[in-house]
Parts: sequence; structure tokens; C-alpha cells
Amino acid sequence: MTRLADLSPDLALIGRLADAARSAIAPHFRNLAGIDGKGAGTGLKGFDPVTEADRAAERAIRDILAIERPGDGVTGEEYPETASDTGWRWYLDPIDGTRAFVAGLPVWTTLIALADPEGTPVIGLIDQPVVGERYLGWPGGAALESASGRAPIAVSPCTDLREATIATTDPFIFTPPEQGAWNHLRAAARISRYGLDAYAYARLAGGTVDLVAESGLKAWDVAALIPVVRGAGGLATDWRGNTPRLGGQIVCAASEGVLEQALLALRRAAD
Repeated sequence: MTRLADLSPDLALIGRLADAARSAIAPHFRNLAGIDGKGAGTGLKGFDPVTEADRAAERAIRDILAIERPGDGVTGEEYPETASDTGWRWYLDPIDGTRAFVAGLPVWTTLIALADPEGTPVIGLIDQPVVGERYLGWPGGAALESASGRAPIAVSPCTDLREATIATTDPFIFTPPEQGAWNHLRAAARISRYGLDAYAYARLAGGTVDLVAESGLKAWDVAALIPVVRGAGGLATDWRGNTPRLGGQIVCAASEGVLEQALLALRRAAD
């Protein structure tokens, strides 16, 4: 049996990786000893905060993978990429939404994904420890794990952008054409929400958000989202409606109807 045919060992492992990240992060939330940044200065693009929690969580995950999946490659936000002997690769974002983490807001998440030798993410995990929610996605299914147990999840039945709840993390980091496209979506949709980072995609999979559109993403920002959204019955494309890349522009939607209406605006700003 090939690894792709039986992903159960990797699904079990990804949960242990998330547990390790939770343990490494917990002492730091709302108790930050220090913050440094990847960028210079202040403002929307000038300062990208990094904390010891980011680094500690990624080290904890990498330590386990070095023992349990030594042949797999690893691409993470905080440390250099490692080669893959098997063709399989793990993508790690130990704290997606570091600004929210630094601000003490419980909408940051840990993102972990496993991509097959074709580069397609096949397992994704979005973990929010503060609210106790862990979203898992795999080919043909998705689930939410919480204190009440594990239950399957599915996207909402919404098919009309005019009835949709939509989200993006920060419209002010869009380019002018992208911001114009977002403003079109915001004007058409029923509700717009901001500042959620990857948690918005988790709630899309959970059925309470109907569309998320973002830009300027990295591979570790995107890889975990796709299996979770698709496993819950949602759609993930780039802003042209094509197979999403691991980075750049992405739009996820609960239905073809919502997606096609959104793409009328997004295609005008597609890179």
C-alpha cells in the first residue's frame, strides 16, 4: 500500500505535532518576554513580529519529524528548508497571525500541512489552542476536534455572494487593484470580517464563513488551508479560478455560486 493510499499514520502524527506546538507556545501567550521583527520600522508592512513562541513551536515540530519522518522535507517560516528524500514535504507556520498573538487576541493559529511528491497538500491542520479548536482536513473529509470530541464539519450551503459572510485579514495590505476587487466583494456581501488570519479559513470549513480572499501569502500560509477547506466540501483557487499556488493570491469559498460571483471582481486584480 502506498503512503497516499493510507494517510492514517500521518493524520495521527500531525495531531502529535500540533500538541507539541501547543505546549511550546502556551507559556508565551499574553506573557511575551520579547518581540523582534523581520522588517524594519513600523506600519502595515514595515514590522513583522516574531516571538520566541514561533521559534520554540517550530523547533518542537521539527524535532519530532526528524525522528518519525526523517526522509521527508520540511519548509517552515522560522528555520531553513530541509531536503526531501521521499518526495513528501511538511509545511509549518507555528504561529499564523503573529500580530494577533502579540496583541493577546485568540485568533492566531498553528498551521501544519503535508504535501505529496506532486506538491499537492493532502493533509492540513489549523489549530487554535486558546479556544480549544483543531480543524483537520484530508482527501474526502474534514473534522473539528474540541473538548466535546471530534465531529465532521462541512461548509455552509450559501450559494449567493449577497447572502455571504466574507473575510480577509487586512484589506490595507492589498495593492490598489486588489483593494478595488475587495471593495467590490465587500459591497456585495452581507457581512465582512477582518483580522482573522487562517482562523477565517477554519470557520469557512466549519460553515460560518462563506468566502475568504487574500494575497501576498507564503507556502506555509497556504498549504494547510487547502485540505481543510476542500475536505469540508469547499473550493480553493487562485484569483483567476485556477489551481491555487502555494503562495500569492488565494480565494476559498463554500460553493461554486459564491466563488464564481467573487471571481468576477477578483480576476481583474489577478497577478
